[in-house]
This record gives sequence, C-alpha cells and structure tokens, in this order.
Amino acid sequence: MLHTRTVILVNPNTNRGTTSMMVELARSHLAPAGLAVEGLTVEHGPSMIVDPASLKESAQYVVDVVRRRLAEPRRAPVVAVIVAAIGDPAREQLAAELDIPVVGIGQASILTAADGGRRFGMATSTPLLRDSLTCLVDEHGRSERFTGVRLTRSDPTVLAASAEQQYLELAAVVRACVEEDGAEAVVIAGGPLSETARRLAALDLVQIVEPVPSASELVIDALGGADAGRTTRPSPGTRSGGRHARQA
Repeated sequence: MLHTRTVILVNPNTNRGTTSMMVELARSHLAPAGLAVEGLTVEHGPSMIVDPASLKESAQYVVDVVRRRLAEPRRAPVVAVIVAAIGDPAREQLAAELDIPVVGIGQASILTAADGGRRFGMATSTPLLRDSLTCLVDEHGRSERFTGVRLTRSDPTVLAASAEQQYLELAAVVRACVEEDGAEAVVIAGGPLSETARRLAALDLVQIVEPVPSASELVIDALGGADAGRTTRPSPGTRSGGRHARQA
C-alpha cells in the first residue's frame, strides 16, 4: 500500500510565525518529491536563540516535542526530521535514537557550502553564537575551507523587527565575506533569516546558501531522491536513512 510521507520541521524557538515561514519554504522543496511537511514549535524556551545558553536550553525541548509527535497514534508516518535552528540543537541525540534521517539546517548548510571544496563563510546577526557556529563547522570537518563568521552591526532583536534593515545589514556582511575573506559561498546563518536569505540570493553577489532549502535537499537525498515521498510502509527494522544524516 502506498502512503504519502511526512517530514517534521521542528523550530527550536517558540516563535510560531517563524515556524510557519520555514515550513512554507521547506514545502516548496519537498512537495515536488512527494513529501508533506509538518511544523512543530517547541512549547518552552526562548523566542529567539541568540547565545550558547539558549541554544543548549532548546535541545531538550526539541527532543520532547519530536518524541510526543512520533508517539501519537494514527498520524501520517514520519520519514525524516529537520531541526530548524542553525546550531542544530538535539540533532545528534535524535539521530542516535531514531531510525529515520535527522538533518540540521546548520549541518546541511555547511555541507552544501563546502561542496566541491569551495571556500565559504557565514553571515549572521547573533554575535554570541560565533564560537558555536565555528565549532559546528569543525564537527563536520570543513574548517580548512571556512573563512569565518561575519556579523551584522545591529542587535538580532532589532533586525528581527525590521526586515529591510536586516536585509541591508546582511547584504553588507555578505559583500565583506566575498571581498575581504575570499568566500565563494556564504551561509546565511539562522532559520529566522530565511526570507532575507532568499532576497540575498537574488542579488547574485555569490552563492548564497539558504539553510532550510539545504536541509530539504539533504532529506531528499537521504530518502533516495525524487521519488522519496511515495513508498510502501517499511517495517520498523528497514526504515531508510537513519544514520545517513548523522554521519554526513
């Protein structure tokens, strides 16, 4: 029997508007592969992840909301999970627990940006996460090609309230990544920055790596390509790709 399968996108902050925005972006990439997208928002924690403490705090809430969803009976089968914060809170724990792909938008962005040996940088609005992002690059073995993290001038909460200021400041940061650091690709490092990342890609300054689309493509690859969304229901011991995302 054939089933349409579902990818969970979990937002590690409590902002439901951000969840909806990221779900729609993921859906535009996953729906053509026959995959439905369901958004989950953590019930507790920060409304914006801006420092290592809030990143660490969000991890347990991510685990909790995913476990609850997977335990619900008579729901569409879940075939993959996207952790939609750039620091990938709880991705490794969930990947170890689950026999389905668990992809982080930070993980996917780094692998995409470094593809083909490109030099790549990150542009973001969260200065206190600079070290966390640098460590994430190292965890995925891409430090040799990494040009570093560059930051906007304004506080992330200020930029969250002004889409135009966010766009202008990130555009300036992208230019610095290219002109001063020699980056051949630039990750716009933040799930809530996804709409601005799309605008920046249209400038054609450099290869802009958008985290949510990158994660969506990694999910499709992990599930076996364009026909990922239609399959017979697998037995518990044969669900595909559970270690693919964790080892990438």
